[in-house]
Amino acid sequence: MKIATFNILHGRSPADGRVDVDRLADAVRTLDADVLGLQEVDRDQPRSMGADLTAVAADAMGAVDSQFVAAISGTPGGTWMAATGEEQPGAASYGIALLSRYPVVSWRVVRLAPMRASVPLWSTITRRPFLARDEPRVAVAAVLDGPFGQFTVCATHLSFIPGWNTVQLRKVVRSLAGTRGPVALLGDFNMRPRQAVRVSGLRPLAAAPTFPAHEPRQQLDHVLGRGLRATGPAEAPALPLSDHRALAVRCEPG
Repeated sequence: MKIATFNILHGRSPADGRVDVDRLADAVRTLDADVLGLQEVDRDQPRSMGADLTAVAADAMGAVDSQFVAAISGTPGGTWMAATGEEQPGAASYGIALLSRYPVVSWRVVRLAPMRASVPLWSTITRRPFLARDEPRVAVAAVLDGPFGQFTVCATHLSFIPGWNTVQLRKVVRSLAGTRGPVALLGDFNMRPRQAVRVSGLRPLAAAPTFPAHEPRQQLDHVLGRGLRATGPAEAPALPLSDHRALAVRCEPG
């Protein structure tokens, strides 16, 4: 069973600044994952030609079940509000997705509040401090009927605010208490591996630098587990979109 996570930067390639849904589909096919978590996913956004990027990815990987969960309703970087799950069809939204080649038995959504105050952070690009405004985040979990029985996968994208992403990760892990094992937790956590493992209490299944994509020096994207073990080395392939590399690993119970 191959599990992967990919922050897709709404399908945009930093090389040419374009969103190309065919390029996204090719990247997903290259990953060839059985279970895939996506972050920074657009639906009905003008910048991605109004495409449903979850549907594009689901078709490319041959998913039998998938779910997009909006974190915000509106336009990232423009006018938006926290998504509630009650958005009207056709409304522009942005969030995460979980896709599976195995049937889904049940779904669960966990909403993660943003830090309310703006926070001063240091920009590695401008080399100056700036006031960062946080966004709402979300996690989506599914019980899957896989090749070795039922198991749980949870995908998320945590805050870039140091410390607040720790609060969110703890909440996500608490939400998985008592769920059917084995369990895999994956996504862009915006934190280093040692912190992700310490806070979650889960086993690291994939170790590889994922950011920035052109010359990765740090791992912000993770696949963690309980009752699972990796059966080979992690993959972090260079794909023709996003500022992150995808992270994939083959797993089995153990």
